[in-house]
Amino acid sequence: MPSQLIDYYRAIETTSSSMLESAKLGAWEAVIQSEGACAILISQLRHHSQNHALSIEDRHEKRRIMLQILRNDAQIRIMMDPWLEDLEKVMHGGNLVLN
Repeated sequence: MPSQLIDYYRAIETTSSSMLESAKLGAWEAVIQSEGACAILISQLRHHSQNHALSIEDRHEKRRIMLQILRNDAQIRIMMDPWLEDLEKVMHGGNLVLN
């Protein structure tokens, strides 16, 4: 369990990286599980950030972490687009063509 506020950001970054690796492998269930873990960490971060502040150094680290999380998220979304298109076809009664 994270002990300092910045540790929550680091844990979210680590989980985001795990999501990206799982997405690269096509392990979408693992992506979804990691997404759930991220949601819990974000909730905990919100709770703890009400009572604690980041130092200047930690704010710089937070910025780096947030940029990496956004990069990871963008890559995951690119990989998910074909999967989501296939899902939409199935949901609308179309035929799914597996590659």
